[in-house]
Amino acid sequence: MQQEEEIAKQALAADWGINLADVFTEEAIIEKLSLQIGVIAEKGPDVFFQLMYRLDIPEKLLINAMTNKETAREIAKLIYNRQLQKIRSRAFYKNKPNTDEDIVW
Repeated sequence: MQQEEEIAKQALAADWGINLADVFTEEAIIEKLSLQIGVIAEKGPDVFFQLMYRLDIPEKLLINAMTNKETAREIAKLIYNRQLQKIRSRAFYKNKPNTDEDIVW
């Protein structure tokens, strides 16, 4: 498992309260995450959609995932991929030297 994926795994385990210590593949992470999504969805649509908004999951992608037969699994993929995006973005901007050209008023 690559470093980015390991960081994503740790973040998802902490954020979602799931044990991923014995999980080593992306598919297994998505499977466990999809089970937790089912638990959250049972709390009601307000809780679920508020969480999706907080995670910055694009509405269009979320609607597409909700029309799929395996809705929880598709949403878990969106969450996993969004976590990877955030990690890559942070790494990119952390390593990018600041210049005066970066500051636009």
